[in-house]
Amino acid sequence: MPLTQSQPLTAFDPAIFKATTLQQWDNAAAAWNQWGAFLTRWLGPATETMLDMTHVSKNSRVLDVAAGAGEQTLATARRVGPDGYVLATDFSPKILALAAENAVRAGHSQIEFKVVDGEKLGELETEPFDAVISRVGLIYFPDQVKALKGMHSRLKPGGYVGAMVYGSAEANPFFSLPVGIIRRRAALPPPLPGQPGPFSLGNPDVLSALFRESGFRDVEIERVAAPLKMTSAHECLQFEKESFGALHQMLSALSPVEQADAWAEIEESLGQFERNGAFEGPCEMLVAAARK
Repeated sequence: MPLTQSQPLTAFDPAIFKATTLQQWDNAAAAWNQWGAFLTRWLGPATETMLDMTHVSKNSRVLDVAAGAGEQTLATARRVGPDGYVLATDFSPKILALAAENAVRAGHSQIEFKVVDGEKLGELETEPFDAVISRVGLIYFPDQVKALKGMHSRLKPGGYVGAMVYGSAEANPFFSLPVGIIRRRAALPPPLPGQPGPFSLGNPDVLSALFRESGFRDVEIERVAAPLKMTSAHECLQFEKESFGALHQMLSALSPVEQADAWAEIEESLGQFERNGAFEGPCEMLVAAARK
């Protein structure tokens, strides 16, 4: 999950951010895919809420933006059935190829895959969709209004858009604690003005205003608890080390010993969420839906 840029800039550079993000996802693609079963347990309920709020049902045509390895794409395909249609897009060819493999393995022939920048959906030459969804993708677009306007352009009149994003940093310590520790140890400055990131849409008022600015109406937002239930803080650390490529980038200026010390502090901090031989890391997702 992209968080930062390695260059010491004084102003946010969308082009550099996108290039860095693409590299991070290409590097983390295989690991993210391997955690697919966990992602289903963790984000599955919130995903179903998003599909409910966007009225995805049998025979629907759905566009999945920033599809990643496609776990939510498969959930969508199960909803629309064999006579529905799902187009899964992502700007990382490596992770989208894994999504395509997963679809074939699951026997879903009603899914197509296309490498597309989420800010260039207006260039897609397709019939309009009943719904457009994006799971934990919108927060990382440098131009979120452009991305949402592109989604708007792909919808049928009256169609729905749905997005899942993280709530506030305070509601997601499984993620915000590691980020804070790394920022402190690596002496990183706070995010630059205009820079996207995991908690950039964690305020429901900000999220709602973004949808309205992009031309949508009837905006609804639900808070969904999505705790990470794992065996231990060590397993959570392993998940974040393997799947969140930006954490490694944030640590890149530190020596191997300093990096190891940072990971050790992160594991110790995550240990506060261990209870009775299990781990439950607090996480809150915001699920938003709106109409064209």
